[in-house]
Amino acid sequence: MQRDIFDAEHDAFRDLARTFIAKEVTPFHDQWERDGQVSRDVWLSAGKAGLLGTDVPEEHGGGGVADFRYNAVLTEELTRAGASGVGFPLQNDVVAPYLLRLGTDEQKRRWLPGFCSGEIITAIAMTEPGTGSDLQGIATSARRDGEDWILDGSKTFITNGIMADLVIVVARTDPDAGSRGFTLLVVERDMPGFERGRRLEKVGLKAQDTAELSFSGVRVPAANVLGEVGGGLIALMQNLAQERLSIAVGSAAGAARALELTVDYTKERTAFGRPVASFQNSRFELAEIDTEVAVTRAFVDRCIAEHVAGRLSPADAAKAKWWASDVLKRVVDRCVQLHGGYGYMLEYPIAKAFVDSRVQSIFGGTNEIMKEIIGRELLK
Repeated sequence: MQRDIFDAEHDAFRDLARTFIAKEVTPFHDQWERDGQVSRDVWLSAGKAGLLGTDVPEEHGGGGVADFRYNAVLTEELTRAGASGVGFPLQNDVVAPYLLRLGTDEQKRRWLPGFCSGEIITAIAMTEPGTGSDLQGIATSARRDGEDWILDGSKTFITNGIMADLVIVVARTDPDAGSRGFTLLVVERDMPGFERGRRLEKVGLKAQDTAELSFSGVRVPAANVLGEVGGGLIALMQNLAQERLSIAVGSAAGAARALELTVDYTKERTAFGRPVASFQNSRFELAEIDTEVAVTRAFVDRCIAEHVAGRLSPADAAKAKWWASDVLKRVVDRCVQLHGGYGYMLEYPIAKAFVDSRVQSIFGGTNEIMKEIIGRELLK
């Protein structure tokens, strides 16, 4: 079925993204996987190409178009290319809304031009060693010292953690205020007391730098408070829907890519003198996978359209995230099986897709948390 959520301008942007990835990403991605992070040069190239901050106002160096469909196109094209290490979606889909919605005019002037040019790489630090998806269990704290804040604590599983120049940190600023006791503080690269721990060794996403961060007496000036003091948890709840939709978009695209790889492989690979695709089991497996991919994409596309219209609810975003990421896991697993022994060899893209896809049901809030969100909305 033809997708109807994109228009000619989105198609042109897709061509731009696909050309950029073929030239600036694909030839280097294997080396980035060995290095454990991408080159900063690709961020600068992406900024010049107009791939960063498409929804940031032009006065701050962005594209000036608040339309999540452009974000979705870029995520789909990175996924199509197997470019799992490039952190552009985190910058565009996750961090940008915080800066745009909560940033003061001065903060926007200070940070957004570099954000859009690729000179400033960003991250958001929520997860802690002892909290996971339990945001209200955050222990990282900040106390007032005059107009400034003194930040102490640690975070883990932070995407872009090694390379980030600017990190939005969720900290507890009033232990007696419940959900109103958290604040977003922006920590910049050279602030004394801000240290990066080891680059974490992951099962997949090898080129995506993921790190532990520590904060020991970091003095964060009042000018780096993002949004209202005490409004951090509310801001997270408002912005997590887009993050989860972004994961759903990538998951749906990943499932479609796995199917495409497997259809091509089963047509070419022979067993018992026949193409693997000629066996009834192969056809039935592929038929089921194709149906799951099509149904998932239809729902995710509807969620994209709802989000662009300003109507996507947190529960629907949670549905898209858990469903699409679970479908991705099932699809990739079945596609590995159809590849046989070669499906377990990392020289085949399906094997890399297998290890890269597993985390989709974990980050952005585990799928169990997604079901809890849906269930609470359903039964309230």
